[in-house]
Amino acid sequence: MVQKADKLFINAHVLCMDDDFNRYEKGAVAVTGDHIQAVGNMDQLTKEYQAPEVIDCKGKILMPGLVDAHTHVPMNLLRGLGDDLRLDVWLLGFIMPVEREFVSPEFVHLGTSLACAELIRSGVTSFADMYYFEDQVAEATAEAGLRAICCQTILKFPSPDADSYEEALAASETMIKNWKGHPLITPAVAPHAAYTSTVDILGSATALAQKYDVPLHIHIAETSQEVEDCLDEFDMPVVPYLEQFDVFSAKVIAAHCVHIDEREMHKLVRYGVGVAHNPTSNLKLSSGIAKVSRMLELGLNVGIGTDGVSSNNDLDMFEEIRLAALLAKGSSGDPTVVPARTAIAMATSMGAKCIHLGDLTGSLEVGKKADLILVNIDTLHNSPHYRNDPNSVYAQLVYAAKSTDVTDVMVDGKWLMREQKLLTVDIDKLLPQAQSLALEIDRFLVERFQSVYSKLIAIGGAEEQESYEVQIKVKVDDPEKVITKLEESELEILYSRHYHEFDTYFKFEDPKEGWLRYREDEFIDAKGEVENVRYRLTLIGPQREKHFPQDVLLSRSRFIAPAPHSLRFYKEYFKPTDETYIEKDRRRWKVSFRNIEFFINFDRLDEPGLGNFLEVKSRTWSLEDAEKKAQVADDLLKLLGVQSKASETLDYVQIIETQP
Repeated sequence: MVQKADKLFINAHVLCMDDDFNRYEKGAVAVTGDHIQAVGNMDQLTKEYQAPEVIDCKGKILMPGLVDAHTHVPMNLLRGLGDDLRLDVWLLGFIMPVEREFVSPEFVHLGTSLACAELIRSGVTSFADMYYFEDQVAEATAEAGLRAICCQTILKFPSPDADSYEEALAASETMIKNWKGHPLITPAVAPHAAYTSTVDILGSATALAQKYDVPLHIHIAETSQEVEDCLDEFDMPVVPYLEQFDVFSAKVIAAHCVHIDEREMHKLVRYGVGVAHNPTSNLKLSSGIAKVSRMLELGLNVGIGTDGVSSNNDLDMFEEIRLAALLAKGSSGDPTVVPARTAIAMATSMGAKCIHLGDLTGSLEVGKKADLILVNIDTLHNSPHYRNDPNSVYAQLVYAAKSTDVTDVMVDGKWLMREQKLLTVDIDKLLPQAQSLALEIDRFLVERFQSVYSKLIAIGGAEEQESYEVQIKVKVDDPEKVITKLEESELEILYSRHYHEFDTYFKFEDPKEGWLRYREDEFIDAKGEVENVRYRLTLIGPQREKHFPQDVLLSRSRFIAPAPHSLRFYKEYFKPTDETYIEKDRRRWKVSFRNIEFFINFDRLDEPGLGNFLEVKSRTWSLEDAEKKAQVADDLLKLLGVQSKASETLDYVQIIETQP
């Protein structure tokens, strides 16, 4: 009995990419609605199925669509912005400032639409994205007809779409509710990375992912510095650090994993974590080479990602597949690792499992979604063909094929590209909009390069410190009396330090530039002798953001860089309009009070002679958290016998400015 289908692909070299790697050199595929109805030999299927649309593939490769396991698609609008730079300069000097200024729902929608066009032309049918305004990513992706995991980014810093992590978390839940159950879009949550998250963020994001049974996308061990910082601060690598907060109880997509060790790999296998390998981005930013061959040996589902085009410069998955195979061979010294068939699997069936869509897509099997592509291998750069080895067709795809060889793309049973003509995205309309935006960004950067901030970034080594802090500063007559109360109190003292600090503040004509501080820190030992000296530059923006009832200051973010040059050099380099010199003796305690960590500083200002001050600080990431800590900080002052009514909200340099 002849069965009916909507579409019948015939005369194709079918690569199923299922667990058995079935293939049919003269094969056919029947599609009904959004799913695959049958796969097999052409002679058999043409007898069993009839369809109103019969596609003669003319010997092309018919295979599952490619899966881009990690990207930031709206960043297509930032292609070529700050190439050949160190990661810190690239990120802090270009990407983040531009994102803060320009990223909006309209920006994200435009960038996503352009990215979808590029992905379709590259043979990609599914991708996992992480960015801001992710509901716009979902909307533009659905319009283009692609399948995607859309992950709303959550940071401990203010971001283009959220002033606090609570706001980002709420936006994530709203997006999940709006898109849950969509045929193409799987909403998800994305705590950016361990080092850009707090314990609260990791716990809340994991709980949200579990509540709605959606993936959790996170960067893990992308750089060696990330691992070193985690070891220094928490005495453990990144994977164990995240494990203690049950992050891996969610369906995790772990981007990069360049610097994980054998034990961490075993943990990821045990938790069913998918690893997204990003070869081009990791090379371009000098992040390193992931140990992909060992991950595969241990049974990890390793997918391949492009990352964003700002750190890759294109979304060409054929380039990534080839590079993934070659890097594994070159870095291991073994030409047999990650053979071509495995590399294709990483970009199809294994890639789909990596992003937790393996039950829907990634292989040509009965019942799975009709996400498939046609690839022409009858080209000059891919001729002649040898078939003595059944795996030679995979080698042709990996080592010789190009993204421009993709001729047709179907997702969910619908055509997105036919004979290399895009059907769902009008790039002629979008490209002029992108170029117009690029001109605006150019003007912005030209102006920014004239700022103190840009000069600080240009020196190198600058990093953004915690975005906010609650702070109370009170003048005290007898600091020793307060110190005695501190040491005799029930406070848990985590450590204490003693410094001599010599600060030179640079002031600039435009108050928006903030203050630039050159600091010489002398570390004083128990004998009162200098045991170490540190030199740093700190750019401090305009500070007062909000006052609470206790008159607590919520400060703006600060950028810190090492200062290897002389003070004279920095005077000539930054050309300040005025300078203020402050010399002080600082005794610092880090304490735990009501399960909150506070820094308590006792400062004696010797130059100018302003007397003694008690300063209480705590880091915070949101207004809600700041209000809570402000109240606790006030209670801490009372515990020390100090009244906050006479608290000071200005920095020392500003106090000096107000002196008659």
